[in-house]
Amino acid sequence: MSGRARLTLFAALATLLTSWSLVGLVDTASWMPQAALLLCVQSAVGAGARRVPLARSLTVTSQALVSLLLLAFVFAGKGESTGNGPLAYLVTDFGALFRQGVQDVGEFAIPAPLTDGIRLLLMSGVLLIGLLVDVLAVTARSAAAAGLPLLALYSVAAGLSGGGESSWFTFLLAGSGYLLLLLAEGRDRLAQWGRVFGAAPSERVSAASAYGGGPGGGQAVSPVRTGRRLGAVALGLALAVPAVLPALGSGLLGGAGEGEGGSGPGGGQIQAVNPLVSLQSSLNAQDNRVVLKYRTDSPQLGEQYLRILALDEFNGVKWEASGRALTEVPARMPNPPGLGDEVRADAVEVRTSVSSSETYAQRYLPMPYPATGVDIGGKWRFEPAGRTLVGDQLAKDKFQNVQGAQYTVRSLLLRPTAEQLQTAPKPNPLIESEYTRLPDNLPPVVAETARRVTQGAKDDYTRAVKLQDYFAVNGGFRYDTKVSSGTGSQAIARFLADKEGFCIHFAFSMASMSRSLGIPARVAVGFTPGAKQSDGSVNVSMRDAHAWPELYFEGVGWTRFEPTPRSGITVPDYSRPEAPQTQPTAPTAAPSKSASEPSAAPSKADDCPPDMKKLGECGGPALRQDTGSGGGPSLRAVLTWTAVGLAALVLPFLPLLWRGRVRARRLGSREVLAAWRELGDAAWDVGITPDEARSPRGAAARMVELGRLEPEAAEAAARIAGAVERVLYAPPGAGAGSYAGLSSDVLVVRAGLLAGVSRGARLRALLLPRSAARLQWSAAARWSALTSAASARLAAVRLRLPLRGRG
Repeated sequence: MSGRARLTLFAALATLLTSWSLVGLVDTASWMPQAALLLCVQSAVGAGARRVPLARSLTVTSQALVSLLLLAFVFAGKGESTGNGPLAYLVTDFGALFRQGVQDVGEFAIPAPLTDGIRLLLMSGVLLIGLLVDVLAVTARSAAAAGLPLLALYSVAAGLSGGGESSWFTFLLAGSGYLLLLLAEGRDRLAQWGRVFGAAPSERVSAASAYGGGPGGGQAVSPVRTGRRLGAVALGLALAVPAVLPALGSGLLGGAGEGEGGSGPGGGQIQAVNPLVSLQSSLNAQDNRVVLKYRTDSPQLGEQYLRILALDEFNGVKWEASGRALTEVPARMPNPPGLGDEVRADAVEVRTSVSSSETYAQRYLPMPYPATGVDIGGKWRFEPAGRTLVGDQLAKDKFQNVQGAQYTVRSLLLRPTAEQLQTAPKPNPLIESEYTRLPDNLPPVVAETARRVTQGAKDDYTRAVKLQDYFAVNGGFRYDTKVSSGTGSQAIARFLADKEGFCIHFAFSMASMSRSLGIPARVAVGFTPGAKQSDGSVNVSMRDAHAWPELYFEGVGWTRFEPTPRSGITVPDYSRPEAPQTQPTAPTAAPSKSASEPSAAPSKADDCPPDMKKLGECGGPALRQDTGSGGGPSLRAVLTWTAVGLAALVLPFLPLLWRGRVRARRLGSREVLAAWRELGDAAWDVGITPDEARSPRGAAARMVELGRLEPEAAEAAARIAGAVERVLYAPPGAGAGSYAGLSSDVLVVRAGLLAGVSRGARLRALLLPRSAARLQWSAAARWSALTSAASARLAAVRLRLPLRGRG
């Protein structure tokens, strides 16, 4: 194996060993064999390009293009764009899948499920690092610099995974790969100086012992062997030193720390969660994939919000779920806090069957509120205050989640009236004390705005409705998911001043303002009801992610309000104006209370006032209907992809086709010199480089000797050389008719040359002929001619300009 081939092999090996540190980021390592195969192909393309040889820039470009094509074919059909054709796929589908991967990274906890987007990110990252390592270590012959991309890959993986029991093993693999790459380069450099030798261990050594032995002289120590020993010692120290230094206990060999779920097995407490980042990325998702499907017997689909958890603590930096004790999941959940007999008697218990996507790994179970019972497999815990089901700890750093789960929820459909809320008594002192706390750094503008907006209101219900209307109707606020995120006190003040944001900002601001007025409030995070399908099921997608405030009223309990002016949002019936409406009281995303099925009537809101539009009082369908448009790719897409596939199959054979065309043109021209050029290129393809200094007869003899030609092929080569000499050196007309039979002679010699080499060299001569370098030479010559002609013309113009000026 040549030195450069060895470097290519160890560069790929170092990348693969370092890439193992990424395995802990996802729940399965099934992507590694695919990444390894693609990396090997990428390295093989680089090795082949360097053997041609191609310029360094062309070598890197060919590796990058082949890698991109391989990724495109591996992930073909994984995107959800509607674009057709290769260009639409690469720009739209491939880009959408990449953005989905970025979104999944921000959404899922480690270890994340191996979605198509995350798999694309992992494999693309490995190929990119592999290309950089190959360029630095092999193409640029600087293996030491190749450690930088390897270090970046390992650092990112170690930083995201947070260490763990196997962190020392991944470090050992990454370090070993880099040391092997350095040793391979060192061996190659030493081999260029001749025989490897080193200093003898004894003070005096004979000349014989200095070169590898001799009795009594001692054995010479190879620098390569010394390098291996030094590398092993350095790697061992890197692993051992942190283990004996207490200050480094949380580093490479340190534990992962307390995982989410509190102390002890079973997860004793629910930890603080800030869903802002994942919620904003969900709302901005391009693919809008479905994460939940459900069927329900609820008579009001617009009230079928799927609630994940409640954020009940505001510390001035963010809203989060306070740490609370978890219990076993009861067969029948207790009554919701604050729910009175009057409202409970008017409630309806509904049943909802939910199926979660395999790509949705949320640890908190989405359920309608308030749930009274849940039938689900797995290990779950119950948090009574927020009525939340939390996945229990299954193993170290692994928790139960909703991924792929199928479960049934029994819940209450509460239908309080505005009068019941308006006449609600003072809340429980404990509830009031806990859920009206505000941080000391809350800007005064929050409370001042709350008092100004609710001026004249005589009860908490009226104040809550005024706050809701201020954000949703008459406050001039604009819904925008691109606004920079932020949930602290200053972010709320900034939102009140700029008046633009998304559901998080509206919910957090209304909850804070309600607390400043003495109304117990918290923020719920979950999903809006979703889109009803033609078969009666409902799809909940990423863009249905939502946050809303819940305000507490004694006798009713926690009650949803909707300050977000967003299409598809259901405004609760109890928060609507009491004046009768001339149009059906159906909001844009839910039917009225009396409707049992969503309305299919078109909207009649052309002349509806803006305030009424935001409240959903202008008619319109109750729930979105996704009927679909038929599956399967179009005929144009099939034909396009077929053409792309055929092109990909033909691409490796283009050099073979080009040589065949050139051979046919030369032999068909019936010119002696053309046949001689074809014979020279046939020898070049099998490794016999042209020697222009030799005469035709000498060149033919060299070809016979190096190609180990049989007598028949040797005689054919001699005949061709004789014909060339007659054409070049005979008097005019003496060489006429000398072409007879030369075409068959060229083919005989070519067959003999191919038969005299190994199978690999024969395939190399056919598929990657060395004579293809003439294309590059021809292009360079043409470019040089063009630039020379342009320079000459420019010089002539410059010479004429002064003369014209003098005239």
